[in-house]
Amino acid sequence: MTFIEKIKETAAFLKSQGIGHVDFGLILGSGLGELADEIQDAIRIDYSDIPNWGQSTVVGHAGKLVYGTLSGKKVLALQGRFHFYEGNSLDVVTFPVRVLAELKATGIIVTNAAGGVTHGPGTLMLISDHINFTGQNPLIGENLDAYGPRFPDMTHAYDEAYQAKAHEVAEKSGIALAEGVYMGYSGPTYETPAEIRFAETVGADAVGMSTVPEVIVAVHSGLRVLGISAITNHAAGKQAELNHAEVVEVTTRIKETFKTLVKSILIEL
Repeated sequence: MTFIEKIKETAAFLKSQGIGHVDFGLILGSGLGELADEIQDAIRIDYSDIPNWGQSTVVGHAGKLVYGTLSGKKVLALQGRFHFYEGNSLDVVTFPVRVLAELKATGIIVTNAAGGVTHGPGTLMLISDHINFTGQNPLIGENLDAYGPRFPDMTHAYDEAYQAKAHEVAEKSGIALAEGVYMGYSGPTYETPAEIRFAETVGADAVGMSTVPEVIVAVHSGLRVLGISAITNHAAGKQAELNHAEVVEVTTRIKETFKTLVKSILIEL
């Protein structure tokens, strides 16, 4: 079976489970999956039941696909993503984005837990741009001409109209929303202090181990992108030590604000 046939098979399966029109895909990062619990008239499907779908192995990722209505929009939410560092190919990492494109979604809201380079823990940061420092690109190989061009333009990867709307909504809601550049590393090690000094020098405001491959494929597929990072810790060299437990603890603390922000943005998009 070709890769495109797998995409179409998975989309057909999801339609057979009652998934219809999709306005937005939601990719919910570590500790942020609770937003999907607020989806109304929800259809929930375990990742293990979906053909050609990957498996999420990271603490804080529930491993369920949830479809329904949130803030008046039809959404398809991923409670947990797939990471390159788990041993997945980038085809697996970005496969959900391809399926969203096949389902004719308008855009995606991609979220993550990230280390702060210029922002501190507890900050919500709108992603204005990214730096791909993974050493990988999900578009390497034969181009899927049916989805997008051989050489996609990444100048406006993060939709500027969506960004403006997000800032407007945050201001109205009294939510502090920072903005910055996300730098993607492969993981699973946290970055070294020297790597963080490098990241800061080249203009990164936050670092993480996800998001970049998904956004590249979204842009290739013609999906509009809004990105939000939850800054869960100071990056290496800016605090004594790093651990995943802190990531989950901080996202738990700020998740209500995060959920309010995303739901309010959805109303306006």
